[in-house]
Amino acid sequence: MCFRKGNSNTQNFNDTPAQDLNRARRSSRCRRMRTSPQRNRHATIDQIHAVSVGVVAAAAHDDDDRNRRISYDVKLEAIQNCEASAKPTAEEVHSWAESFDKLMKTPAGRNIFREFLRTEYSEENMLFWLACEDLKNEANKSTIEEKAQMIYEDFISILSPKEVSLDSRVRDVINKKMAEPSSQTFDDAQLQIYTLMHRDSYPRFLNSSIYKSLFQRSSSTSSES
Repeated sequence: MCFRKGNSNTQNFNDTPAQDLNRARRSSRCRRMRTSPQRNRHATIDQIHAVSVGVVAAAAHDDDDRNRRISYDVKLEAIQNCEASAKPTAEEVHSWAESFDKLMKTPAGRNIFREFLRTEYSEENMLFWLACEDLKNEANKSTIEEKAQMIYEDFISILSPKEVSLDSRVRDVINKKMAEPSSQTFDDAQLQIYTLMHRDSYPRFLNSSIYKSLFQRSSSTSSES
């Protein structure tokens, strides 16, 4: 606190130069103390404004990311739904037992196989394969980068509940390619998952009740006609 004696506008002619200097210093210090709260208030307002702008910008960025994610999920869901609407012929159903390639080449085959994978809690393998096929059909560079990032987060990241099983070599390749994603970024991973489904899941699919039931129905329909 600053104390002033008498009228500050009245000069004491008996003061020495040293006393004058001390008085001037005290006066200057008092002015600083009186004005600093005002400056602090302005600084606080500026800081609050800066934080508010940052929060709004971050929220807008999050909204953009969320909208892109929703758009991607809708597109992927549309792919799955279109395949779900395909009705297999008896000839197609029988051909699925001949080779895994024939099964995967037909939308109906991929759909029924995906239904089987769901019962084994490995549907993410088919979803990843479908997402990679969708990425290959994309030509726009910015869209490719967005979809590649979403595929990575959904199926490659170790934090994802839908992570697919890949060896370390393939993961290293993907991590390097993600610096500049392309429509072929996940080719090695897609092939590895395709091979995994072929060797591991496909034999069990042929012996599953899902396929046997469908095979019998298609055989009955074929014989009746």
